Amino acid sequence: MNIRNILLIGITTLIIARPMISNGQKISSDNAALIDAFKLAVNTVDINVRRGILAAGGDYGGEWTRDIAINSWNGVSLLRPKVAENSLWSVTINKDSIGHQYWDKIIWTVAAFNHYQVTGDRVFLKTAYRCAANSMRDLEQITFDEKYGLFMGPSVFNDGIAGYPESVYDSNNQSSFVLDHPRSKTIKCLSTNAIYYGAYQALAAMSGILKDGKKDWYEQKAQNLKAQILKYLYNDQEHKLYYLVDGEGKVDKSQEGLGVSFSILFGIVDKRQAAALMSKSITSTHGIPSIAPSFARYDSKKPGRHNTVIWPMVNGFFADAAQKIKNYEVFDRELNNLTHLALDEDKGNYNFREIYNADSGIPDGGWQRRKTPADIHWQSFKNQTWSATAYLRMVFNGLLGAKFDPDGLRFAPYLPGDIHYLTIKGIPYRKAIVNITVKGSGSHISSFEINGKQRKELLISAAATGAQHITVHLN
Repeated sequence: MNIRNILLIGITTLIIARPMISNGQKISSDNAALIDAFKLAVNTVDINVRRGILAAGGDYGGEWTRDIAINSWNGVSLLRPKVAENSLWSVTINKDSIGHQYWDKIIWTVAAFNHYQVTGDRVFLKTAYRCAANSMRDLEQITFDEKYGLFMGPSVFNDGIAGYPESVYDSNNQSSFVLDHPRSKTIKCLSTNAIYYGAYQALAAMSGILKDGKKDWYEQKAQNLKAQILKYLYNDQEHKLYYLVDGEGKVDKSQEGLGVSFSILFGIVDKRQAAALMSKSITSTHGIPSIAPSFARYDSKKPGRHNTVIWPMVNGFFADAAQKIKNYEVFDRELNNLTHLALDEDKGNYNFREIYNADSGIPDGGWQRRKTPADIHWQSFKNQTWSATAYLRMVFNGLLGAKFDPDGLRFAPYLPGDIHYLTIKGIPYRKAIVNITVKGSGSHISSFEINGKQRKELLISAAATGAQHITVHLN
């Protein structure tokens, strides 16, 4: 067994310190694989910056609102704020409304508010608020289903028909694109409605900061939408969130990993519901699949591209949701799985790939059309940005427990049993540079200090300047 595997399963006593500098960030730890995967993730982001805009991957451009929003939210707004800002504006129409595929573009609003929380840029906030509010108003007119009180359209990022059940899929239609299948236009999906809920929350927060008097209005819209999501897509007896309601009112009871994650992260479900959801979740050898179980037209030999496969972006959000509700067993599993998927020679081989087979872990783009003469097996592209930023999310939100709010940057760290210390230096936060060291294991903080002084609260003020040195001891 090589040293990387030994470190990952936590049975070694060997201490390894391997400093790495990548464009300002320096990491050291006793877990070699963590260092390598973090370095790989940051480098993947940097090599995908083209003319100041963040591309979706090595084989993709930067034209998708969802990719740019998710990558900014996952950590690019923190580590590369100017790249994130340029990228966010690049998918708008003259900074006045959000552009590109309609059904999930409102996710931009969540990313834009996160960008403000990270950078404190009120000029950006004011323009972003107008842009997001204009887009929400338009989408309410076009995509809102008054009968159900839910927003219509495909699920977040699932632009291929492989991501939908037989009630949506048209077997006589040769196209892989979801909107070419007419029944997709009237479905109501969990992840998409969860993102609308998160966007209403973000608009309410923006309104409160800018004091334009609409905060309560947006909060009420959020609560109304939450009630409808729980009414149609949640079953408390089964402890399950369902995938979608189709145009005929039929509920598809599949598990949508991203929808479950967003529902926990945004607080659509309470702590009790979230804990039950996660304990009942369907998983696989290499983490939570995008959608499970397999639709009837696919199987283990030919898995659907947006069905029972591993999209690491989904796993990053699921790990974050697990950390939020302190389900560290699930968090550890997702972190270790993605580390292996990125680094292992028979998997990513030091490359964050787009998609992996849920059973074997081999990069596999999956199948779009299963029982037609035009069966298509897709590639799993290399250097996929949101697979890399999913790992950054696991490190910053998960291991460091970073949380941004108007007062500043808070930390609630957690270290698994196979990581005994972690240091990350050179984290840019507004006008400060944060250097944090976490030692020990678990999540209980026994002591911490900032710039050599004990503090009552583990908080870097939004007004802080210069170097901020943090040391945290866990027991």
